[in-house]
Amino acid sequence: MRQLDHHAEAVRDFNRFYTTRIGALGDSYVDSDFSLTEVRVLYELAHRDDPAASEIAAALSLDPGYLSRMLASFRKRGLIVARPDEKDRRHSRLRLTATGRRAFAPLDQRARDAVVGLLEPLGAGERARMLDAMSTIRRTLVGTDAAEPVTLREHKPGDIGWIVHRHGALYAEEYGYDERFEALVAGIVARFVQKLDRKRERCWIAERAGQIVGTIFVVAKSKTTAQLRLLLVEPSARGLGLGARLVDEVVRFSRDAGYKRIDLWTQSELTAARRLYEAAGFKRIATKRHRMFGKPTIAESWRLELRPTR
Repeated sequence: MRQLDHHAEAVRDFNRFYTTRIGALGDSYVDSDFSLTEVRVLYELAHRDDPAASEIAAALSLDPGYLSRMLASFRKRGLIVARPDEKDRRHSRLRLTATGRRAFAPLDQRARDAVVGLLEPLGAGERARMLDAMSTIRRTLVGTDAAEPVTLREHKPGDIGWIVHRHGALYAEEYGYDERFEALVAGIVARFVQKLDRKRERCWIAERAGQIVGTIFVVAKSKTTAQLRLLLVEPSARGLGLGARLVDEVVRFSRDAGYKRIDLWTQSELTAARRLYEAAGFKRIATKRHRMFGKPTIAESWRLELRPTR
């Protein structure tokens, strides 16, 4: 409980810091005649297609009575008009008037300018880290829409370090592997970058909502044998079929590159990955007990014989 209290105070401290930086603590918003809440309601009215009051209340988590009084004030000031909903005459649809749009436009521009003022002194890397942190907060608190598409791309600078870090952190958390596993991953990706043959080797990075959620590699083991390496799917993206999609990419690429087979090396306790390999047609060909990662486990070698496409 003491730790939770400490975390709550840290969140409150950040809220005080951020609201001060954006000028949201005063009685008015950016030196206007409107409060911050009124500006947020005007924003919803400006960016929605004739919304009902209930839609705005739900979007902003506002008390309906409080919102109703605010909207009555807007109508009195000529900022909005209301018309009956054609599908449900008990409700009204709201729209900004020309006066309302003229009142909102400078507020929107000043808010935009204020944010630009915050970002402008920062370097590109600092801005990227800040936006990434904001995205992380949002995903953590409300989750990511399951319909958000996952895209695949080749690696770029910065990805390799992320791959090493996430393998080390995730496998320590989920399987208890020590830093020797992270060192193994670092060696694999270092050799991949230093000796990359783009016609016969590839790294895929899976992204969702601008965040990396998965990776997989295929490297040349010999002239005729490819090796699948470093399959990882973030917990937030599991259950979407991403693992199978990544494995399928390796199989397709390896066949097109002229390999006759694909080998891989995994651990017996990685049951989800093993199911993916089995579903793709891989067969286990050898096992060996070891303690390479600080605990006893069983290494497994798997192989897929590739048949040429006709």
